[in-house]
Amino acid sequence: MNSNAKKMTVTGFALCLGWVSSAFSQVAESAATGEVVTNVYGMSIRQAWDYGGWIMWILAALSIFALALAIYFMTALRSGAIVPRELISDILGRIRSNDLSEARRLSERHPCPFSAVVLSALDCLRNAPDCDVHLLRGAAEAEGARQAESIQGQTQLLLDISTIAPLLGLLGTVLGMLKAFSSVAHDVASAKPVVLAAGVSQAIVTTIFGLIVAIPCMAFYAWFRRRASRQISNLEAATSEVMTSIIGISSKVAVAEKDNNV
Repeated sequence: MNSNAKKMTVTGFALCLGWVSSAFSQVAESAATGEVVTNVYGMSIRQAWDYGGWIMWILAALSIFALALAIYFMTALRSGAIVPRELISDILGRIRSNDLSEARRLSERHPCPFSAVVLSALDCLRNAPDCDVHLLRGAAEAEGARQAESIQGQTQLLLDISTIAPLLGLLGTVLGMLKAFSSVAHDVASAKPVVLAAGVSQAIVTTIFGLIVAIPCMAFYAWFRRRASRQISNLEAATSEVMTSIIGISSKVAVAEKDNNV
């Protein structure tokens, strides 16, 4: 899939989730003002909102939160935010010229997952005079694992929403069926068709809207999970290159000091 196709796919998902959030917002506003919205399948959205009750408000909040997450991930999971190419080039240049202090200042001025890993390696060199290759790699790998978990863990929020939304719809289904049949259980003669219809409608409406929220969230999660994995691979490659340079410089310094002592 080329870059244009990827952009079109993400844009389509964003528009879909944005439409869901916009629809929820419009319905919530109409529910507050008493305005009746266009009929859908013989039922106005206002009626569907009323049937869904308080669960619809939670689903609306989840849809808006999911849209905000999707917009945030489109920015946070860029290569320029995880492993900036210019920063990699500048830091490698400083390390290869044995200017570790400037490399450290560059990392501190440009906070990102890559600079955090570089700082952990430079801190190991500064705080442990006898830092060997294994200790240096261990410090960088530990920080790299923490950054990878942070990058990948963020996308789990969309998965959580895509799991919670259908469960809320199922809760509305159970409550609606309970409402529908409780009137029959109390008194068959007094059971009104309107009460039965309202209960069944709540059962159907909440399930539908729960799925409407969950499906775009699951699609977004699959997309951003792959994107996060790709950025983690880029981070590992950049870190490996930096670590090779640091170890090479450290080895040259150690050999030079040994020759001077001799």
